[in-house]
Amino acid sequence: MLESVYHEILCYDLNKRELKCEKQIELPVFYDNIKIALGFGADLIVEDKVIIELKSVEKVMPVHKKQVLTYLKITNKKLGLLINFNENLIKDGIIRVVNGLEE
Repeated sequence: MLESVYHEILCYDLNKRELKCEKQIELPVFYDNIKIALGFGADLIVEDKVIIELKSVEKVMPVHKKQVLTYLKITNKKLGLLINFNENLIKDGIIRVVNGLEE
């Protein structure tokens, strides 16, 4: 299915479990005290703590992990999840990304 379908269902389930879930949050970048609109947008932010980026791709690429890390740095958050729904088992499609953790 399309990412948008997984996006809506996951947010619905999180809200059903009484977790605050914000969708498609614009992430502004500031340079020299000027807000620059670059079109960065987190798929989901849960409880204002965890950024979740959803994919439905053949294979997760390093650029996808960098995308989540960039969002974490912009928002000064520590934890992100990259979830690829194009896996036989969903547990195989979940990648944890931590801001400030050396690889």
